Parts: sequence; structure tokens; C-alpha cells
Amino acid sequence: MTPKIAIIGSGPTGIYTLKGLALARTPTDITVFEAEGDPGKGTPYHPDINDPAMLANIASIEFPPICEPLVAWLVRQDDDTLARLRVRRDAIDEREFYPRVVLGEYMKAQFEQLCRIAVENGHTITVRPNNRVLDIALQPDDIRLTVEEAGGSEHLDFAFEHVVMATGHNWPENTEIKPGYFVSPWPAAALKVIQNCPVAILGTSLSGIDALMTVATAHGTFYLDAAGQLQYQPAPDTEDFHATMMSRKGLLPEADFYCEVPYLPPVYCTEDAIDASIATGATGLLDRVFALFKEELSHADPDYAARIGLSQLTVETLAPAYFADRAEVDPFAWAGRNLMEAEQNKTQKYTVPWRYSILRMHEIIARAVPHLNEDDLKRFHRYFKTVFVDNYATVPHASIQRLLALHRANKLEIAALGDEYDIRTDGVKTGVVISHHGEDHAYGAFIDATGQSSLSARDLPFPTLVAQGGVRESATAKAVTWLDVEADVEIVRTGGIDLDDRFRPLQTGNLSNRLYCAAISFLLHKLPFVQGITSARDIGEVVAAAIIEDVDATEAPMLQASA
Repeated sequence: MTPKIAIIGSGPTGIYTLKGLALARTPTDITVFEAEGDPGKGTPYHPDINDPAMLANIASIEFPPICEPLVAWLVRQDDDTLARLRVRRDAIDEREFYPRVVLGEYMKAQFEQLCRIAVENGHTITVRPNNRVLDIALQPDDIRLTVEEAGGSEHLDFAFEHVVMATGHNWPENTEIKPGYFVSPWPAAALKVIQNCPVAILGTSLSGIDALMTVATAHGTFYLDAAGQLQYQPAPDTEDFHATMMSRKGLLPEADFYCEVPYLPPVYCTEDAIDASIATGATGLLDRVFALFKEELSHADPDYAARIGLSQLTVETLAPAYFADRAEVDPFAWAGRNLMEAEQNKTQKYTVPWRYSILRMHEIIARAVPHLNEDDLKRFHRYFKTVFVDNYATVPHASIQRLLALHRANKLEIAALGDEYDIRTDGVKTGVVISHHGEDHAYGAFIDATGQSSLSARDLPFPTLVAQGGVRESATAKAVTWLDVEADVEIVRTGGIDLDDRFRPLQTGNLSNRLYCAAISFLLHKLPFVQGITSARDIGEVVAAAIIEDVDATEAPMLQASA
């Protein structure tokens, strides 16, 4: 009997999982369930979710190819398609950044090609758009799904040997929970209702920039002046529109920096060195990892290490030293200088050693995070993680140019909230009042752009799965207050699901263990640097390999018996 596999979600993680399965030699029966009407685009790149002004923060060279590289796909598009996507043919380059919706078109095309490849390799593929999975029930020998078809008129039941939960991010259905109070920048169309008023955006990372661009392009236009500099022209009757991006430190992300891809291997902070530290035990693990970090960074850039006093720094004091120079300068002045440096380095193909060293270490150091004890886990999130996130969460040069243009037009400011601030809606007709540093500031609209929260087992949208205890909350991911480093605000993160190294929920009882939790929002506790396409690729590869190994192991005895 042909093994039956379900993939819930056809976004990036579902696509990379499908890629691994499609190339397998043992025939399988694969069904892809997609709640939306156009499978393959995924929430991060869907035109109904994202504004055309929103840029992806991954360059083409870093985008893991699916069937073909992104640049190759763009090059072979006709002129009408490129015009529709707002991509200039002469600007197609492996180091270029493109709007999120362009990546959505690419991924949809790749998804459709993968389906054809799967059929050619002997697999059966069924794609079910407008099919929302309502429930998952683990059985001893299979996994049952309850699915709602388009319009909600009928519920269907299915049974599979393997189920991949690739549901991606989890955003609220109703973004505007109070008049002028938006709990997410997505869907972008919801922000278009914001009127000509002061707007507060909590978070200065790419999510905050996404929100800002959506609102700014609804109230004006970006253009190049005679000198080739980007400017912002407010639309008529938008005098009261003014945005304030805010975070604890009031810092902007830096511009994407040039570096060699694929990454060169580190010398001291290697996977083997981290694994050896893990093997020594949880006690003192974070400090041993930090020692490797310092050794690697000192080797890569001794001048930078000396400048920040790296030899004397601890886990707790690294971030203040790392951010010190930037914190003493006006954020827009720093952004302008940093952009000039990044543009020059890109032209000269020069890599800043310390930036590249930190970038290469973050995924290697992440190997140790699941093994940290509770105290060290808190230290990691509060003090150490912020340096890595700031380093890899750089943004396209065009995003910095837009921020500077808005500031020159007196339409954008940055506010440093500090450690004590208050956001109030009580008694406010629309928007919020934010209190910090002894002053109250009123805004007609407020957008929370702090990103995806980590979710726990009880947040799963599948009631039977939760009720039967098929998944359990991670013991190391209870409610903890730490810094949300991407938004630089302090909030409470909770949850996570206890998973093995193949993303299968750990459980007890006689139930199937062939459910794979590959949804980003439930992995943030396990994978602290889980981000975008590269993480989707990594997760998809692990899940597909686990399924293929299990299928091959199951099918071999059956084939021998039939022979």
C-alpha cells in the first residue's frame, strides 16, 4: 500500500518539505492542503497579505534554490511579467533584494514545478486549495484530519500515515482590535484605513519598516530627485500624517552588508567545538559557548575586539559594548553613514571581518540553546541573542534610503522608550497614549510590529490534538519575560512544543509519532534564530528526510514478504 503523506500549508516550509519528498525513490501519495485559493505563495509573500512596497530582506544569492535559482527564474520571465512585478531586467542581480510579492510569484511557480517532478518520479500528488484543516487526531496506526472545504459547507475526513504541520506564522484574524490599534502589520491592506494622523509603530526592525512603508505609500510617494537621491512627497491633505518608530534603545537596523556566500567555516567556534561543550554538561554551558564566541571574534578581527574590550566582556556586558557607538549618535545620522559604508563595501566587494564572524556563528551557537538550563536560557535571550539578531537582521539598502527620505520630509522620527513605558487605550477614542520619560504622547493609530510570538501546545488550532495530549508544552519554555530583540521591547514569550530532533512531538501512549511540527510559531523556543527562507529550507529538509527514512524502513519488509 502506497504511504499517504499530508502537508498542511504550501508556504516556504511546506514547499521545501515537498521538494525532499518529490525527489525520493519510493513512491508516495502526497496531499497538500492550503487554506488560501492560490497554493505556493505562503503568508510572508502573498499579495493579499503584503503591500507591494514591502521588501524581502534576503538577497537572491542567499535564497536557497528550489527547482532553479531566483535569478534564473527572473531572467527567463518575459518583459510583461517583469513589468507587472515591477522588476527592471537590467537590475536583476544575485545580490539584489526584491519585493515580497515577487518572491511569492517565484515560489508559486516552483511549487507547481515540484508537483510535476513528483509525478514524473512516480508519486501521486493532490493539491487541495481552499481547504482548511480544522482538526488533527492521532491514532495508533495513522493520523486523522478534519478538513473544511471552500465556503465551509462540508467537512471531510482523511487518514494519513505522515502529517506535516507546515502552517507557518500565526497572525490574528482581526488585526484592528480597537479603533486605531493594530496588533500586527499584516495583512497590509488593513493598515490602509489609517487616516491623516500621528502614527506610532512599536518595533524598528523589518516588520516595523514594513508597517511604515504601507502607511507611508498610502499618504505619499517616493521619487528620485535630479541628483538621484530618494525623496518622499506627501500627498495633499496629509499634513497631520507623521510616523514615530519606537523601541527601548531607539536604534534602527543596519544596512545589509557584503559578505562571501556560501559562508566560510569558522576556526574556533565550530560545530564540533559547540558539541564538545554540550557534551560536558549544562552547568556553565553558556559561558563556555561565550568563550568560543570571543575566541572566534578576536581571531577574525583583533582591532574590533580591542576597540570594544572583548577580552573583558561577559554574556551580560557584550550587548552594551556592541551597541555603544550607535547609541551615542542620532539614529538617522548613523543610518546615513552606515548606508554609505555598506554601499561602498558592496561596490568594492569588501567584507567587514567582525560582522561576517558574528553572522557565521549564530546558527552554530544555536545548537547549544536546547541544552541550556533555565537560568542560562534566560541569560541567552536577555543578553546574548540581541547581538546576533541585530547582525543578521540587516535590511535592504532601499529600506534605509526610504527611512532617510521620510525623515527629510519631516514624516518620521525614532523614539527611545527606555525600560519603563506605558501604552494606554483607556479613555482614548482612537489610537493610544504612550507614556515614557515622564511625558504623554498621543497617536491616532498604533501598530504593534514586534513580530511573531512563540506559541505553546495549548495554542494549537486543532482541538482533538490538544485534548488527547498528543503534544505537550516544552518544560524549558514556560512563560519568561525577556527582550524581544528584533523589536527591542520587553514582553512575555511563552510556550513551545516538546519536539525531538526531527520535529516530532514527544509524547507518551500508544499513538502515532508521525506528526511533524514544522510551524515557525511553535519552534521559536527550540530554534532561537529561526528566520525566513533559510530556516524553512532547513526544517523542510529534516522533515522530508525523516519521512523518507521511515517510509523506506516500512516498505522494505513488505517488499521482502511479497517477494
